[in-house]
Amino acid sequence: MTFTLATWNINSVRLRAALVEKLLREEAPDVLCLQECKSPVEKMPSDVFAALGYGHVVARGQKGYNGVAIFSRLPLEEVGAHDFADLGHARHVAARLPNGVTIHNFYVPAGGDIPDREQNVKFGQKLDYVAQMRDWARAERPERAILVGDLNIAPREDDVWNHKQLLKIVSHTPVETALLAEAQEAGGWVDVTRQDIPEGPLFSWWSYRSPDWDAADKGRRLDHVWATRDIAAAGHGSRVLRAARGWEQPSDHAPVFARFDL
Repeated sequence: MTFTLATWNINSVRLRAALVEKLLREEAPDVLCLQECKSPVEKMPSDVFAALGYGHVVARGQKGYNGVAIFSRLPLEEVGAHDFADLGHARHVAARLPNGVTIHNFYVPAGGDIPDREQNVKFGQKLDYVAQMRDWARAERPERAILVGDLNIAPREDDVWNHKQLLKIVSHTPVETALLAEAQEAGGWVDVTRQDIPEGPLFSWWSYRSPDWDAADKGRRLDHVWATRDIAAAGHGSRVLRAARGWEQPSDHAPVFARFDL
């Protein structure tokens, strides 16, 4: 079974439903994982996507905030969701494909602006969330699984536009990258994107604050596709659809793709 998977922080699935339609029509991934949907499940434009062939949906929604959804041309079996750090947020959902592969769709908290949990509650929540992702992976040791989503951490030096300048900026601080590495190791996760594109700058997010995001190119790789070691070698064809960041009224994230032969 061969399938293409895409992950995208859409920053409001209702506001940007037309962009999702554009992606589905032009790129036609078999599975699309969305984060920051900002909508209750019943108000997501699922019928619009179903008309394009994406009639299988597993989602967790929340009014105005968070929210994750998996839209698929392939049948999905829902296998649950975790509320890591007990935040009461819709930040994770999981579904199983007909070939037995489980897809985990994550939206890790952004963490606010100050990288100090004593001064910034949101940063502490982020660290707790990733720590519990690590502990979950250690306890359950996933197999035949893919983990995708906006993890809100750019782990490598070449995952940000300037490593030294961003060491004290939330998303690239040493405490975050170390914790993410622990979570990755705990689950035996392989970074499929970097398996395919091992060297060089690679970004999936560019701030709205930049007047010319493309020319400035001050990006970060916050969106990830991981796979457990038993299936990671089946992943290939990774790419970031950078052009989507330049679409009309875009998300500040671009979709990340990978293809799996399983």
